[in-house]
Amino acid sequence: MTDLTHFNQAGEAHMVDVGGKATTDRIAIAEGTIVMLPETFNLVEQGGHKKGDVLGIARIAGIMAAKKTADLVP
Repeated sequence: MTDLTHFNQAGEAHMVDVGGKATTDRIAIAEGTIVMLPETFNLVEQGGHKKGDVLGIARIAGIMAAKKTADLVP
């Protein structure tokens, strides 16, 4: 196993200069699970929920979160 470059001898995290490192393409895959009562699912599916367009709002929230990934996951 190679040495971990982002930790010092005491095991503390420290900054590493990556200025000379080549740019690489990466792919991230995310997965989630939503649990709800069948009655709730039916309301969301039919658009009859008091909160409005639940799926549309969730879609926008997901897009906004994806745009902030670089801020949230350094």
